[in-house]
Amino acid sequence: MIAETDQRFPAQEEELTIVPMARQDLDRVVAIERQSFPTSWRREAYERELLNLNARYLVAKVGAEVVGYGGMWVIAPEAHITTLAVAPDNRRRGIGERLLTALLEAAEDMGASRVTLEVRESNAAARALYHKYGFEAVAYMRGYYPDTGEDAVVMWLNPAPPASQVNDDRASGESKHGPR
Repeated sequence: MIAETDQRFPAQEEELTIVPMARQDLDRVVAIERQSFPTSWRREAYERELLNLNARYLVAKVGAEVVGYGGMWVIAPEAHITTLAVAPDNRRRGIGERLLTALLEAAEDMGASRVTLEVRESNAAARALYHKYGFEAVAYMRGYYPDTGEDAVVMWLNPAPPASQVNDDRASGESKHGPR
């Protein structure tokens, strides 16, 4: 297991676990993808990503049910978060935050010291989460999303703090990596 349940997140009916994505998770991952994004990745894209040695894809499960997922590419010293989504009926329960911290931990384990991502300008909830963990908006990419023509906000966490330090800072209420 990559991350363990702790008391900082809302109680789940069953234990929330974060584990590596497997082929048997893909039907549910693709279903969440379709619910979450105007243009979604196809199952075949995820199948290829599971074979990519520079990629890490994780799923969040409540009991045996996949309720969210996230993924990234790591070519040290940089990690690029490619996707992060939670099923609509499981949002606002800390699952996205747990996936993000697990990705940051995995990036650190793979030798990354910087992390980047793009996020839709209109996705205020995701931008706030990333900002909470020290990501800073550094650029805008006009018309980045071809499905809607929406701009992307490019965010960097540079350098990425050790996952243990991020967790310690959040538990103490302090932040050395940017304003809350």
